[in-house]
Amino acid sequence: MMASPSFRPDRAAALEALRRFVPLAGRDYAARRNFDLGPGAHDGVSQLSPYLRHRIVSEEEVLTAVLGRHSPQAAEKFVQEVFWRTYWKGWLEMRPGVWREYQRDLRRRLDEVQTQSGLRRMWEAACLGQTRVDCFDAWTRELVATGYLHNHARMWFASIWIFTLRLPWELGADFFLRHLLDGDPASNTLSWRWVAGLQTPGKHYLARPDNIAKYTEGRFSPAAGDLNTAARPLEGAPPPVRQLAPVGTPFDPDLKTAFLLHDEDLSPGWILQSGINLVGSAVLTPRTTFTPLAPAPNVTAFRLSLLREMAGRWQERLGGLPRQIETISELTTWLKETGAEQLVTPYAPVGPVADFLAEIHDLPVLQQLRPHDARAWPFATAGFFKFRKQIPQLLLEIRGLTGTRP
Repeated sequence: MMASPSFRPDRAAALEALRRFVPLAGRDYAARRNFDLGPGAHDGVSQLSPYLRHRIVSEEEVLTAVLGRHSPQAAEKFVQEVFWRTYWKGWLEMRPGVWREYQRDLRRRLDEVQTQSGLRRMWEAACLGQTRVDCFDAWTRELVATGYLHNHARMWFASIWIFTLRLPWELGADFFLRHLLDGDPASNTLSWRWVAGLQTPGKHYLARPDNIAKYTEGRFSPAAGDLNTAARPLEGAPPPVRQLAPVGTPFDPDLKTAFLLHDEDLSPGWILQSGINLVGSAVLTPRTTFTPLAPAPNVTAFRLSLLREMAGRWQERLGGLPRQIETISELTTWLKETGAEQLVTPYAPVGPVADFLAEIHDLPVLQQLRPHDARAWPFATAGFFKFRKQIPQLLLEIRGLTGTRP
């Protein structure tokens, strides 16, 4: 049976994973981060992404812990990886139409799967790990079994899906979102676009046999003809005009407040500790999905367990265990019961939770934007390399804080 990374769904496990990784976040990470040695052997990377994705630990906590042990120069590669996540979110927040376009095109591609037998056979073979491209099939099985895949393997996988198997990139992005414990609309959608050559027009990523052999230390050695190493980038429409970065909406601490939790941010202490006239709390259970297809059961179970653990950890501040909410109708009924004058919730970036919040019209929905996002997102105006120039200043602001509250 395939070994699985241990992603216990609670904050204690996240903090333990961070504690183990911090000594390795400097030169060790820089030297070994690209090596994919297979299931149970991903010690060259932090494996914090399922926790960071849902903010069981925050970016500020992780960066503060790492910079307490390493200089910014020694930990530069890891620090940049943390900020890639921030950058992708900021980029999509200012161009939400890219997510809507992906969702629309995904539905069209799924319709094509139903009507084109050849496409359906290739798509099913890819999803089942039966393509006869050995490395690709192994990564498929690992992802389905564990909910995790090394970042370098994700790039190789996406490239083979698009350029060797010639499958629509939207179907591949959907496959990842259905199976990744750290699946995220921004990072996932935009990374697949980048591999395809759509995110940075004319620049794509091609998986090469020698690169795979080197960074898997010979676990896989594709033959020269196994992979398409001469493919051209995909072509597509330019992204929509950039909007202003969001700023969040402050709430009135004197008004009767209903508080809605969701799995985009499961560390609500920074809001609850700011003073809030709480009359009721609820949690949006993970029935909101990123895909028209069913997510993998382990992904749904992981998200639900994280929500329950967080609710139990904060129940004293929340006035007891929060009400579980799945639909707008349930939310409307609950809001009337509380007599709330405003609904406060952590900011939900572009994705299904944000879409759910947009359907609430019974009273003001005041989304609280984390200072980390408010500082960094406005710089995600172009490519990452321009954004990267702001990282030293962003780090100074993080290190200048008196403390980070989860």
